[in-house]
Amino acid sequence: MTFRPLHDRVVIRRAEGDTKSKGGIIIPDTAKEKPQQGEVIAVGPGSRDESGKLIPLDVKAGDTILFGKWSGTEVKIAGEDLLIMKEADIMGIVEKTMATAANVA
Repeated sequence: MTFRPLHDRVVIRRAEGDTKSKGGIIIPDTAKEKPQQGEVIAVGPGSRDESGKLIPLDVKAGDTILFGKWSGTEVKIAGEDLLIMKEADIMGIVEKTMATAANVA
């Protein structure tokens, strides 16, 4: 099944949460806090202004974003837990710098 969001809605795959605390204690699923970061999977075409002109979204598929704790609606699409939210609920895009990319490699 393919899902295409409408208007200014965005489909997000939530980032994985930590399974251990900094002290090494394993955190059970019931006590884990859901991360407020995720990857954009799909975006709608954008919203329209009063004159009917299409305003494209600032985010695109593949972007890593931050969003509010209570933002979005949790849905299951093709067996995967995803979030659907409006672009206005997204706080910002996490941009990878060259220093961060060098540390990962």
